[in-house]
Amino acid sequence: MKKKIITIASLAFALVAIQSCNKAGTDGEATLVVFAQHHGHTIPNKVGYPDSVYVSFNTQELPSDPTHKYDAVFVGEAGEDHTHCTNLHTGKYYLFVTGWDTTINQRVSGGMAIKIKHSEKKEEIDTNVPVTE
Repeated sequence: MKKKIITIASLAFALVAIQSCNKAGTDGEATLVVFAQHHGHTIPNKVGYPDSVYVSFNTQELPSDPTHKYDAVFVGEAGEDHTHCTNLHTGKYYLFVTGWDTTINQRVSGGMAIKIKHSEKKEEIDTNVPVTE
């Protein structure tokens, strides 16, 4: 009987541990520093049209409508060449970035999947996201 109780307790602990791993969301301490890059050049935030990062949690796939079907959105500050996505937990994310490329005077967008690992849970992680017209 004692062995059965220990087995049930071990199983319950394992289930809790598995569920708490890689739970993407905004209850963590990691920060993604996202650089939108068009043809290898960083797109700075423009006054009136800052870069925006639409974040989908627990996925590695582009959502069907990424600017409407997202879990969080982060907006860049004018004059900076990046956008901070703060308070992220470990897990899988899809980032969809929009911005304004002043060299072609056109809106650009693009996305990519990213995973924040347990070892990066309190880190600031630089991420280059390629964008196109």
